[in-house]
Order: sequence, then structure tokens, then C-alpha cells
Amino acid sequence: MDLTRGFTEDSYPSGADLSEVVAATTRLIEAARPVEVPVIFTAIAYTEAEASGDAVAWLRKAPGLRALVEGSDAVAIDPRLPMRPGHDQLVVKKGASAFFGTSLAATLTGLGRDTVVVCGATTSGCVRATVVDAVQSGFPVLVPRACVGDRAEGPAEAALFDIQAKYGDVVTLEDAVGYIGSVPAPAAPDAARRSHRRGDST
Repeated sequence: MDLTRGFTEDSYPSGADLSEVVAATTRLIEAARPVEVPVIFTAIAYTEAEASGDAVAWLRKAPGLRALVEGSDAVAIDPRLPMRPGHDQLVVKKGASAFFGTSLAATLTGLGRDTVVVCGATTSGCVRATVVDAVQSGFPVLVPRACVGDRAEGPAEAALFDIQAKYGDVVTLEDAVGYIGSVPAPAAPDAARRSHRRGDST
């Protein structure tokens, strides 16, 4: 979730030093590669007109986000993360939730995935909004505590308390790595079609 330079570096109005979050998320991504668990990145990015105008109501409330302009360094995925361009998907969004106004739910369904592990920034904003929308879209959610960050501790802790109470499971990084490593790869489409023709069931 939004681990772009505009959020992970404290030189930006919307950012904070999230080096530890980036490192923890990197470890989780690296655990996902051998078992072919899809890694999907998100980024908030606005056109010049959106960033400078009044069409996006959220920007009137959070003017620091106006720096997140398409094509700028602020919306680039943090270079410390092991993103694989051309392989990992990138969801560009205008609001807090990665599900709002995007094709994320359809993408996850198309990939045959039924659970979402949410990492990123900020815990009290985009992470919480995405978790709520994920569970409302039918996806159980895990949130590794070490893999989420915020600009302030109080709102972050309140959000994690709320997530654990009502929307998902807040887990340790070790538990998340263990879970990722235990996920079976989905059946290849050709194999699934052959199984269907044979009348096999799962």
C-alpha cells in the first residue's frame, strides 16, 4: 500500500521515515517469490489538473497529497523495495482504499486468491481503508504489524486495534512469512480445465 517515496521519505509533506517498514515488507515480498504469491503495489497519483484544482475533495482536507503528481519522484515506488517491473502489478488510485475505483477485487479473483496481506502506509489512512474494503469484498485480511507505518503513533495504534477487533488479523512478521510460505500455488489454467473435463472436484 502506497510505499512510494512520497510516503516513505520524510522530505515530502505526506511522508515519514518508513525505512523499517520498507525493510520488513521487503522480507515478506522475498518470501512470496519462491511460492509465486502475487505481489501487487499501489500508488496514489494525481494529474496536474487534479493536484492543483478542487475536483478531488480529499485534497482540500489533505493538501500535502497535492505533491503526489503523476510522473514525479513522489509517486515512484521506494527503490529499496524489490519490485519487478513488468511482472508485479501496480494499482494507481485516487483515494484511500486500494479497492475504491480500481479493478483490484477483480484482479485478485482472477488470480485465484482468497486472502489479502496488507502492508504499507499509512496505517490509520490507506491501510485501514483498504482492509475494510477488502473484508467487505469477501477477502479475509492479514496485517503484519512490522509492515505498516504512519506519521503518528497514536492513530496507527488505534487503527490496528480497530482492524484486529472488526476487520482482520494483526499478526507478527514471522507469522506472515510463515503463512506466505505455506500457501499452495493455484492450479494452472490448463490443468484446471483438464480437471473440470474429467469431472474432478476440489
